[in-house]
Amino acid sequence: MNSNARSLLQVQHWLAGSQWLLFMFANTVVIPVSVGAALQMGPLQIAAFTQRSFLYTGVACILQLFWGHKLPILEGQSGVWWGVVLSVLLGAKAAGISLVIAGGSLETGIVLSGVLIMLLGAFGLGSILRKWFTPVATSVFLMLLATELITIFFRGMVGLGDHSTIEVKVALLSVGLVVLVVWLNVKGQQMLRNFAILIGIALGWAVYQWGITPVHPAPTASLWMLFRPLAFGPFQFDVGIVLTAVITGLINSTNTVATLESVEPLFGVYATDEMYRRSLLVTGFNTVMSGVFGLVPYAPYTSSIGFLRSTQIYGRLPFALGAVMFMLLGLISPLSSFFSTLPVSVGDAVLLVAYLQLFGSALQKLEGLTFTPRTIYRIALPALLGIALLATPSTAFLSLPNALRTFLGNGLLVGVAISIGLENLVKWDLIASS
Repeated sequence: MNSNARSLLQVQHWLAGSQWLLFMFANTVVIPVSVGAALQMGPLQIAAFTQRSFLYTGVACILQLFWGHKLPILEGQSGVWWGVVLSVLLGAKAAGISLVIAGGSLETGIVLSGVLIMLLGAFGLGSILRKWFTPVATSVFLMLLATELITIFFRGMVGLGDHSTIEVKVALLSVGLVVLVVWLNVKGQQMLRNFAILIGIALGWAVYQWGITPVHPAPTASLWMLFRPLAFGPFQFDVGIVLTAVITGLINSTNTVATLESVEPLFGVYATDEMYRRSLLVTGFNTVMSGVFGLVPYAPYTSSIGFLRSTQIYGRLPFALGAVMFMLLGLISPLSSFFSTLPVSVGDAVLLVAYLQLFGSALQKLEGLTFTPRTIYRIALPALLGIALLATPSTAFLSLPNALRTFLGNGLLVGVAISIGLENLVKWDLIASS
């Protein structure tokens, strides 16, 4: 028996793969449900949308692992794209635009943005973006991403996703899970630290099902529904929506730079221009496929850093096993139905702990930098303004034009854009020395 076969038979690799599977699931399951509801899909359509998202997320991860950047980093449905898709659909409804036109125009814009990303990746976009993303700009990106995600997870873990007030039992269980997973990461032995997320999800799932409210399985879709193209509707061309989608695709490509730069110390590698080129080509291809099959487009998940730091599992094999299992989860309807009973609050509580590590990565990017009353603006202005916009209700931007609303309504995009501008247009070293 060769070494590869022996590795596959090792229990810890399958446990680690299962942990990756749950991480992928928890990061994916809410996205198609929310977008499907915004498109007014029926239960079976949403079930097919969800299973299709599971299947293609596994495929996207495999493509990056073997042909892209070749690192075990989740290639998932982008939070930037998710926010923009929901914003466009909400804006279209408010403006009286048919959801068929809005959904079809999104598909057109997504396909065009994917082709553009592939072309720019082939011609060296990665090297240009690397020059723009200084350590401070990357730190701002990580801070705002952590703020956005932690806010979402906190609301979910205390039951605010389904109710207008905190659900006491749900909140108590979530707080207990947070304490447990933090304790395992800080005080537990190496094996317990490696599988803290898996332990937290399994325990929380059981307690919620038996001690709070049983979650019933979701409907299951037939296999042919998973491969039906243009799930958002036939291709349409609303200029504003298509342009918004193309711009979003370009902005979303910055995820690749922020992620690869941030994981360099974890894997002890230097992300070369060739890695950026391959990664952008794969992400562009995944984006095109998202437009064709009606999915929220993809990007390397910077939040994988939190998962990797929490578990201390950096191998490619567990990641590949998790991706393949996630593909099977999408293909086999009864499995998808079973996993749909994982309570959102349990997944959010455990992910909150994992994503706290993002803040540590943001601080590490600032090591060696000293801020004075004159230079503090380079980080305080983009970070705090971005947080302020993240805290502003999305309905507050409905009075703005569609393209402007999409941009200003996303504090992450605004903060990163301001930071990149300040870092590349202002000579901070000269200001500090004077």
